[in-house]
Formats: sequence, structure tokens, C-alpha cells
Amino acid sequence: MSSMQAQQPMAPAAAEPAAGGAWSAQIRRFRREKLGMAGLAVIGLLVVVAALAPWIAPYDPTVQNLNNVLQRPDWEHLAGTDELGRDIFSRLVWGSRITLQIVGTVTLIIGPIGLLIGVIAGYCGGRVDAVLMRATDIVLSFPSLVLALAFAAALGAGLGTAIVAISLTAWPSIARLARAETLVVRQAEYIAAARLYGASHLRLIALYVMPMCIPSVIVRLTLSMAGVILTAAGLGFLGLGAQPPAPEWGAMISSGRKFMLDAWWVSVMPGLAILATSLAFNLLGDALRDVLDPRHAR
Repeated sequence: MSSMQAQQPMAPAAAEPAAGGAWSAQIRRFRREKLGMAGLAVIGLLVVVAALAPWIAPYDPTVQNLNNVLQRPDWEHLAGTDELGRDIFSRLVWGSRITLQIVGTVTLIIGPIGLLIGVIAGYCGGRVDAVLMRATDIVLSFPSLVLALAFAAALGAGLGTAIVAISLTAWPSIARLARAETLVVRQAEYIAAARLYGASHLRLIALYVMPMCIPSVIVRLTLSMAGVILTAAGLGFLGLGAQPPAPEWGAMISSGRKFMLDAWWVSVMPGLAILATSLAFNLLGDALRDVLDPRHAR
């Protein structure tokens, strides 16, 4: 009896290495995902470039120089110059800040909103589920770019308006995923045990259901960022995003479309930046899905 009592305090300590071992195993699995590591490296490089933009950009992104209009890429201007003589490489560097601001803000908005709506719908069921999911279906029935354009046109052009418009159209996919995960989790035996011990609905949702949905939501958010970047670029292209002279990549493509035949670099360079960033988020999201979701494990 005494030996058994002496071993009982060791049980909580044994749980911690198990949790730490699970995280270590997931990190090792992620490191084996070469494409995921490449996507993470590109995103990390984008963050560094945005943070060090004043020191990396060789020129002011908004200063015009009509003596250097539409110069081809060379050692002085690595990505060439635009129709106003502004250095495109410098504008791409500063534009990375706008892209990260959009991605970060939209993530902070749609993640909690979609998670909360989906968990409540899946946990409560019945009329609550029907009302919330019908509202979600209505938003999903419209193409995201078209709906974002409608919101942006109604609210007025600007970076803040673009963020709000994108957020209003991007949360439904998160909500549907969270609801699907909740429908599975709420049938688990530990949920029934916690309910028998008198746990309230709020406690069950906050401490038992939501944590189980977070990994899938993180994966979905990462995969959604490519669409968010493209939608933001589309709004900028149409003049409803960040306003000139802000170096927003979509607006840069719009301003250069008139010179595609003679000065291809004006539109191609920001287009390549959008392509690389969107592809990086997709690669990272695919790798996270393989690591965090056992149903996709290889």
C-alpha cells in the first residue's frame, strides 16, 4: 500500500513528458515536409523583409523621379521602375508590410468569429444550428471577391475597408469546419463524463470542445490566407483597397497593365510577389494539415 501511495504523485509528472513528446513528434514530422518548410521559409523571409523595410529598400517607395520612367531591371533598380520613376523593388519591399497587415488582421478577426459560431452551432444543434448555418450558407452562396467588392463599394475605398470586407466574406469556411469538428467532439466519452460531473455548457465549450477544434481551424486559416491575399490584390487592382501612393501589390499591377507590352516588369514583378506569397501559405497549410490532422497523416 505504501509503495502504491508513493507512486501516485508521479502520474501528473508523467503526463507532461507525454505531451512534450507529442509536440516533439509533430515538429519532427513537420521538418520532414520539405515543401512545408519551403513555404515557412518564404513566409519567414517576408516577415523579415517587412520588419527591415526601411533598411532593405534602396529608395523611397513614394518619391517620383521622372528621369527614370519605365527603366528596365538592372543593378541600380533590381525590379525596374514604374511609370512615375519609382523603384519597383522598394515598393515591393514596403508593400510586404501591407500584405502582412491584411493577412494578420483578417486572421485575428475571422479565426475567433468562425470558431465561435461553428462551435456554438455544432454544440447546441436544433434551431440555433439551423439559424447560424443558414446565415453561413447565405454568405457562402456568393463568390468571395464579388461579396467583398460589394462591401468595399458600400463602405468606401481604403485599406481598413478592404480588411473589413474580406473578413465579412472569409469567416463562413472556418465556421463550417468548426461545426463539423464539434459534431464529432461532442459525442466523445470524456465530454459525457464531464457532463456527468456537473460541468456547465460554457465550461464544456471553452475547455473541452474549442481546444479540440483549434488545430483544424489553424490549418484552415493558413490555407485561406492565399485566397485572402488574392482578394486583397483584386480589391487593390480595382481601386477599392489601399489608395495611392501606398505600394499595394494589386494596385501596382493595375497601374502597370497599360504598359504590359513595352514595360512588362511593372506588372509582372508584383504579380510574382503575390504568386510566391500565396503559394507559400498553401504549402505551409498542406504541411500543417498532414502534421496536425491524423486523417491526412502519411
